[in-house]
Amino acid sequence: MSDTTLRTPTLLSLVAPVYDEEELIEQFIGRATAALADYEFELVLVNDGSSDRTPELLDAAAAGDPRVRVIHLSRNFGHQAALTAGLEHAVGDVVAMIDADLQDPPELIPDMIARWSQGADVVYAVRKEREGETAFKLATASWFYKLFNKLAQVDLEPNSGDFRLLDRRALDALLAMTERSRFLRGMTVWVGFNQTAISYQRDARHAGETKYTLRKMLRFSLDAIASFSHLPLQLATYVGLLSAGVAFIAIPVVIVLRIVDSYLPGFSSITIAILLLGGIQLIALGVIGEYVGRIYDEVKHRPLYIVRDERNRPTGAGHSPAPAARAGLSAARHREPIG
Repeated sequence: MSDTTLRTPTLLSLVAPVYDEEELIEQFIGRATAALADYEFELVLVNDGSSDRTPELLDAAAAGDPRVRVIHLSRNFGHQAALTAGLEHAVGDVVAMIDADLQDPPELIPDMIARWSQGADVVYAVRKEREGETAFKLATASWFYKLFNKLAQVDLEPNSGDFRLLDRRALDALLAMTERSRFLRGMTVWVGFNQTAISYQRDARHAGETKYTLRKMLRFSLDAIASFSHLPLQLATYVGLLSAGVAFIAIPVVIVLRIVDSYLPGFSSITIAILLLGGIQLIALGVIGEYVGRIYDEVKHRPLYIVRDERNRPTGAGHSPAPAARAGLSAARHREPIG
């Protein structure tokens, strides 16, 4: 492709959710603004209910640089909700999302913009190496990607996270998806468009501790699979049919053994059968419950997040989110006055 056909971003939005990152947020802002110095940009930082000095540091950064926008949520709504809040408030024609822990280098964004300039609508970063992570974390991540790709209806690149860059068209399509159980890396694949990958080496965490506990990772994995696959429900049906088939086969066997007066130990076999069938039923009910619970969350129509305050909110005719936007936007319209 010749240079005359390359696209140039009018405004680049970099979105990052922030939760209790007082030890490195200033370093992140410094590196991000330096990496984007050649572009017209806004840095959209979403404070996800931090309980340390992070809010004060964010406000100080916004006061010193009008390109730094800060969105304070009313409480901790979770990583995916905070990231969605930032995406919905971003006004750029190109929007990148990144975590603020500096494991994903902001310096890679110019390379991602170069791929976008050549025609890609979605550019996602794939980790070649993941420094500073335990063998257990690496193993469980590998298992998750393999399981997800077998069960889900989208092809998710292994070792790709939320570090992505989207064209405004692709982002508007993403924001039109209204579900509450968010798995943004899968949703960006589902919307389609022209997608390409760029590889990088992921750094170890510079300071602080990871906010993703084992419990949160399991919840996140369940949300991801349930959002993109009905196969667990189908598996519950298959296991039920298999159990019923075994029972029907056992009936004539028991009758024949009775006729030939063969001794059958009653209590043990009945107890095992009851425990087996009861366990299968409870597993099936649990799988169904996961999906029913998601339906319940959707029909309540509660906002995904609530904005408490903003800093450096754009004035004038900026980009307005898609009308099919999620409930989080209706809550944002009722935010408190800017301090």
